Amino acid sequence: MRRADRLFDIIQLLRLARAPVTAAAIAAELEVAPRTIYRDIASLQASRVPIEGAAGLGYVLRRGYDLPPLMFTEEEAEAIAVGLRLLDRTGDPGLAGAARGVLGKLGAVLPEGLRAHLAGEAFHVSTHGAPAPGAIDLSALRAAIRSARKLRLRYIDGNGATTTRTVRPVAVEYYTAATLLGAWCELREDYRNFRTDRIAAAEVLAEDFAADAARLKAGWLALTRPG
Repeated sequence: MRRADRLFDIIQLLRLARAPVTAAAIAAELEVAPRTIYRDIASLQASRVPIEGAAGLGYVLRRGYDLPPLMFTEEEAEAIAVGLRLLDRTGDPGLAGAARGVLGKLGAVLPEGLRAHLAGEAFHVSTHGAPAPGAIDLSALRAAIRSARKLRLRYIDGNGATTTRTVRPVAVEYYTAATLLGAWCELREDYRNFRTDRIAAAEVLAEDFAADAARLKAGWLALTRPG
């Protein structure tokens, strides 16, 4: 969890609490060490967030304080709600879960009049879309792209043939019919797209390709977005 997200969650926990909350309880909720919460609360207090209390006794947020409301038009709030719900159609459980978290955080800070628009009561978004991934965890795949780590894949092509590939992942492409991994394939010595629902096994390797990551990404972009 990013520190900025954790600070937001601490404020929300204290805002909703009806009694003082100890650092240990906050730490358990956010799955961090209590000493991390002590540092975060000190940082929030230094930023003039009116948190009162002390270690061992618990903390409260002074009544009347809230995060500044986000200013969206009704149309913008509905666009956010539809866009986040469309992530269910990617077949990526990690992104879908993150989208639900974003909706919850926005609902907590939006003015009352816009919350119904964010809740999406006036529209429905179909969840039909790309098939779920096979053996690969798309959250782990996106992390491998960010850290430029190689992957070893066991891949089943459209004819049912199985091959083992070592690839350098550069992008994930989300389409209605399928989710694709764009990568440099060491077996073919070229760029290849792999349907994530046809990946039978995947392993993130210790070996990285950080020195080549920017060049490979630029080459992939030149092929997929010419001009």
